[in-house]
Amino acid sequence: MTIAAGLAVASAAFFLSPMGASVPIMVVLGILLIASGFVNLAWPGLVAMEYVQGGLGVLLIISPWVGRYVETDVFGPAWMSWICGTIALVLAALAIRPAMRAHHDAITH
Repeated sequence: MTIAAGLAVASAAFFLSPMGASVPIMVVLGILLIASGFVNLAWPGLVAMEYVQGGLGVLLIISPWVGRYVETDVFGPAWMSWICGTIALVLAALAIRPAMRAHHDAITH
């Protein structure tokens, strides 16, 4: 699901009207979300990757203010960043405990 959120935010940068630094920020953070999602799929017990994805979600949430592309009147890059960032953050928070359990099971066996 994080891969889908990363793909959505990275591709939306090219379809929504660009404002401020929205395009480079959304593309870079989207690609990083996609990459972290694939790493997470390859090594499911890697707990640190859940924190990385949560951090990328937080960066997406604050990026409209940092990149000066806050526009709340219309659905644009800011809303896409907020939605995808929230999805990434919530999914990472929900996956931390199972990742810890998978990591613990891999060590003890």
